[in-house]
Amino acid sequence: MTRERRYDVTVFGATGFTGRLAAEYLLGRMRGREARLALAGRSRAKLEAVRRSLAVAMPGAESAEVVLADASEPRSLAALAEASRVVLTTVGPYLRYGEGLVAACAAAGSDYVDLTGEGAFVDAMIERHGAAARASGARIVHACGFDSIPADVGARYALEQLPDGAPADVAAYVQSGGDHPDWRGSWHSVSGGTWHSAIGFLRAGELARGRRSLARISASAPTGRTVAALPERIGRAPAEVGGWALPMPSIDREVVLRTAAADPRYGPRFRYGHHLRVGSAAGVAAAGLGVAALFGLAQLPPTRRLLLSLKQPGDGPSPEERARNRFCVTFVATAPGARAVVSVSGGDPGYGDTAKMIGEAALCLADERDRLPDRAGILTPVLALGDSLLPRLRAAGIAVDRHETRAT
Repeated sequence: MTRERRYDVTVFGATGFTGRLAAEYLLGRMRGREARLALAGRSRAKLEAVRRSLAVAMPGAESAEVVLADASEPRSLAALAEASRVVLTTVGPYLRYGEGLVAACAAAGSDYVDLTGEGAFVDAMIERHGAAARASGARIVHACGFDSIPADVGARYALEQLPDGAPADVAAYVQSGGDHPDWRGSWHSVSGGTWHSAIGFLRAGELARGRRSLARISASAPTGRTVAALPERIGRAPAEVGGWALPMPSIDREVVLRTAAADPRYGPRFRYGHHLRVGSAAGVAAAGLGVAALFGLAQLPPTRRLLLSLKQPGDGPSPEERARNRFCVTFVATAPGARAVVSVSGGDPGYGDTAKMIGEAALCLADERDRLPDRAGILTPVLALGDSLLPRLRAAGIAVDRHETRAT
């Protein structure tokens, strides 16, 4: 049953770099009902300035309402949640700023989407607010950007190309960056908020936390079903992908395997691996050295503060830099006697297409809630949105393609 609220979607963090992009995308999609969109944040002056600037190119944006809310003020978050059918938040790092809004939405029965790639945050929200969200009927949907909609949707689409009920392995290979052979991302293509979250992810203990989380997910699969991560390795990628593959210890594996553990359509045994694809052995070495250097610097408070000072929240790449960025995630799915290759691809992954992904997730919850899977609680994108998200992504210009399905 659709619940009456003042706003269909509220964008919390609309004055930030990614929040403004999400608000702009939603305004383009909500023509004629701009007043059902709210722009939320701490500063009325900044919110009104964003609204005015958006209205220059998008007549009707001036009808969007402004709502004051602060991540450190629970009463303002409760009021925001109670007025909104869906709250979209880009206010991170989520471990520092995110829990209050999750708690408010879980209590109010409001749906929620975010962009977190912070596994520790998701783990904590499941433990602390999962029961409240289930009781109220709220759908709390984490990781609705490049982390981890391409992985979650792509893995499901790849699985659908294999025989029903077969044991399956799906391995994903990620390429992203600018227009050159290895698609190595530019420093200028990283926003301040993303940079701060990434430095937090590199703290010691995150890799161990990820392994513990994967073990818990595997143990949560019902009796008679196996869900597990594929063994990690560095080596040549499959011929359909080319180049070399490095394991990516990101939240994507946890998201896909959480979906698989809760959905019997993933069969009696499902395994998933998530990799970075680079073009050469030299690229593998360069990537490894770069990550090792950042990991080491992130462990000590003085060098961590230095890294964090290099970019400030609110900073971000220019429209020209975003226009040069591309991504492609290729999925190689295998089952006894069958093999399939599919891909999810698009433009700027971190910002332009991430705004599309989280925007469509929010609109899917707002506009199709009664047609979505009958689930509540802390959910992955596919568990919350089912098969409704895929056509929305395609309509937004994000390609989801099948390249090959064959017997082996």
